Amino acid sequence: MSILINNNTRLLVQGITGRDGSFHTRQMLDYGTNVVAGVTPGKGGMEVEGVPVFNSLSEAVKKTEANTSVIFVPARFSSSAIYEAADAGIKLIVCISEGLPTIELVKITAYLKNKDCRLVGPNSPGLVSAGESKVGILPGHIFKKGKVGVISRSGTLTYEIVDHITRVGLGQSTCIGIGGDPIIGTKFIDCLELFADDKDTEAVVLVGEIGGRDEQDTAEYVKKYFKKPVFGFIVGKTAPPEKRMGHAGAVISGTSGTAAEKIKVFKECGIKVGDTPAEVAQLVKEML
Repeated sequence: MSILINNNTRLLVQGITGRDGSFHTRQMLDYGTNVVAGVTPGKGGMEVEGVPVFNSLSEAVKKTEANTSVIFVPARFSSSAIYEAADAGIKLIVCISEGLPTIELVKITAYLKNKDCRLVGPNSPGLVSAGESKVGILPGHIFKKGKVGVISRSGTLTYEIVDHITRVGLGQSTCIGIGGDPIIGTKFIDCLELFADDKDTEAVVLVGEIGGRDEQDTAEYVKKYFKKPVFGFIVGKTAPPEKRMGHAGAVISGTSGTAAEKIKVFKECGIKVGDTPAEVAQLVKEML
């Protein structure tokens, strides 16, 4: 099994006619994803890689029954793209775009609470249910169908962890890049709740970063509620204090949010932590 996306996913690409949208549409199609529509205002009637393009989400959903969207539009248009997808009845919105203002995300997450949909991202590489569907920019060739769920705040470290899991002979159920911004639509705990009910996911790997308290809160949740084995990797051990490192969310304040603190809490809550991506994969293999 898998979570969030599978063989029944009917994907719509927002910004399909742009450079990134068209390139990754080809990659998603090659992986086997059922891409049923694209949307670019003013370019309805075109086709991109054989996928029909519509002027609006409402028209596209009505004609193709799309249930998932992925957003490849510039940051200044991404908020409108999220609202339009939610209003059109899309159930899962995956926002690849980065650079959305935090104040806009406050408004968006509040708005989506009254909608029957889930936002992954922004600043997300997307997600893959191995052997079934790929939504976003993750490299499909490193995935192998298996029993390990992966949830990550990092982009490239997601690929590293997945590749090592595959190399030790295991595979993945679903891998989710939740994004590294301070405010995101889907957090670690949200994903763990879904993995808890997935009978084919036997273990979960968490890839965290410096900044914020999401990892600490997640560790407490794991200790109290999550019954499957959980493994961790924290990025940013050498990051200097009081510095922003790459992502808007990667800010350390005093001792709060440091890699050392997060690793300490992980271990205290029973999460086995690897020092390298290769070590994480080996720890999972030894458990399974």
